[in-house]
Amino acid sequence: MTSEYLSKEHQIIATMRKVLSSIIRDTTPPPGRPHPLRESTIEDVKHCFSLITAREKEIHEEAGKAMDMRPRYADEPKKSQVVDFVKPDKEQ
Repeated sequence: MTSEYLSKEHQIIATMRKVLSSIIRDTTPPPGRPHPLRESTIEDVKHCFSLITAREKEIHEEAGKAMDMRPRYADEPKKSQVVDFVKPDKEQ
């Protein structure tokens, strides 16, 4: 497969994920109210999300990219810090 095809497919899948997520947010009722979707529909939506995730993982593997990469701002502090360890002098 060409990278152009994979790129277009990935765009389609990402858009599907965003639209499906928006639908879920828009139809989720406040706590204590019944959900407007049937239980079988909710399970189908969950299945769609798992299929989308599986295909995204395949696309990333074919492109040689890791799925754990996340964008970050340039001025965002790094999560890990280097700590200089100074061994104390032995006093006797």
